[in-house]
Amino acid sequence: MFRYLLKRLLGLIPTLLIVAVLVFGFVHMLPGDPARLAAGPEAGPETIELVRKDLGLDLPLHQQFVRFFSNALQGDFGKSIRTKRPVSQEIAERFGPTFWLTLMAMGWSVVLGMFLGIVSAVWRNQWPDRLGMTLAVSGISFPSFALGMLLMQFFSVKLGWLPTVGADSWKHYVLPSLTLGAAVAAVMARFTRSSFIDILKEDYVRTARAKGLKETVVVIKHGLRNAMIPVVTMMGLQFGFLLGGSIVVEVVFNWPGMGRLLVDAVEMRDYPIIQALVLLFSLEFILINLVVDLLYAWINPTIRYR
Repeated sequence: MFRYLLKRLLGLIPTLLIVAVLVFGFVHMLPGDPARLAAGPEAGPETIELVRKDLGLDLPLHQQFVRFFSNALQGDFGKSIRTKRPVSQEIAERFGPTFWLTLMAMGWSVVLGMFLGIVSAVWRNQWPDRLGMTLAVSGISFPSFALGMLLMQFFSVKLGWLPTVGADSWKHYVLPSLTLGAAVAAVMARFTRSSFIDILKEDYVRTARAKGLKETVVVIKHGLRNAMIPVVTMMGLQFGFLLGGSIVVEVVFNWPGMGRLLVDAVEMRDYPIIQALVLLFSLEFILINLVVDLLYAWINPTIRYR
């Protein structure tokens, strides 16, 4: 297991290098001149050139990339073009709200999704199954930005129960987490149902039922653990998507997180922020997949990595 873990960690370097090259090329293809945006609309050509030199944008692209990647390996992502503050400080301030929002959305969506999936699998083709899958299809089909505005209109504007913007208290997390986790709950419900249907057909499940065990014991003790491997895979992927893909929800609720920071950086052509955020999102996906692979061995002891 240790050799497998070390091998996967060493594999981070070439993966991040490829991502860094792609991101660096992508951001420099964006239309607009970041030096002109940083200098302001009233700046003249000489001022713009001075700003460009100060930002290092006057260097050839390959030299800019070498400097960016070598500094990134040391944890230095430069300074934001827009705010002149260190990129690491900008991201650190925005990481907390995004992380806790993602954790809350993931928590309720996994519990609800697995519950609906298990109920639908146990009562397959009956009314609980039809109701659960109808809710799941609705959650997948309804756009997140439309759901967010609908929730704000009902719970904030009409009822006045919950706030719409900010991240000061737990109430601020309710509507964004519901909006962000709706699609995840739907996916988890469908995935859990499919996995459980396959497990409930296995011989050891029929044997457990033949022994006279209660259906609850059969489902939880014998079915749940064996059905968890594909479900854990989906959980890991969905958590990565939520952590890095909450941009729409953060824009709708004006959430002070990394998604909103990325949108602002793209609008201002803030190259250091864009590059650092995309690298961070890529690293998160890689580490989450690694944790998922390690969970396989804990869930099913017969799995061994060589």
